[in-house]
Amino acid sequence: MAQTPTRARPLAPEDRKASIIDACIPLLFQHGAAVTSRQIADAAGVAEGTIFRAFGDKDSLIQAAVERFLDPEPIRRSLSYIDPDLTLEQKVNDILFHLRTRFTGIIGIMSAIGTKPSHHGRDVRRELVDIITEVLEGESVRLRVPPAQAAYIIRIIAFAASIESFNDDVQMETSEIANIIVFGIGNGLQ
Repeated sequence: MAQTPTRARPLAPEDRKASIIDACIPLLFQHGAAVTSRQIADAAGVAEGTIFRAFGDKDSLIQAAVERFLDPEPIRRSLSYIDPDLTLEQKVNDILFHLRTRFTGIIGIMSAIGTKPSHHGRDVRRELVDIITEVLEGESVRLRVPPAQAAYIIRIIAFAASIESFNDDVQMETSEIANIIVFGIGNGLQ
């Protein structure tokens, strides 16, 4: 006996909006602001009208998707969860990994949709430096600079390493950059 297909259980309005936003984010990287509501609807598995009922218009959806993507909470969490028992080298590598992932994503989405980051960026940068400083506090003996200065330096290097045009054709692995930060570029001989 053939089974009749059952309809998926309806989602609560906020869950539906979240799933549409989740489907929209990768499309923004691929198509920028030129993404169509049809492409978003197909990716989200909803009717096109559902998008308009949930967000009013495509621009409101794009804005909601960008805001979700730029939400600093995931990077705060990732940095805060770095194990304090790791070696300095491992901590710097983990910090760089999370920052480079974040910066590459921000640069990518801003380039794709042709917009600039919000004015809240300075506050987030300070917060991230504070979190990184806390991660590095136990390493003061091994650092030549105060942990806050080391945190700032790591953030700046991670940012620069995330901008493809700054790096020409030289792609450095996160572990290579971490090694240079921790040990420098000199050989220690004088």
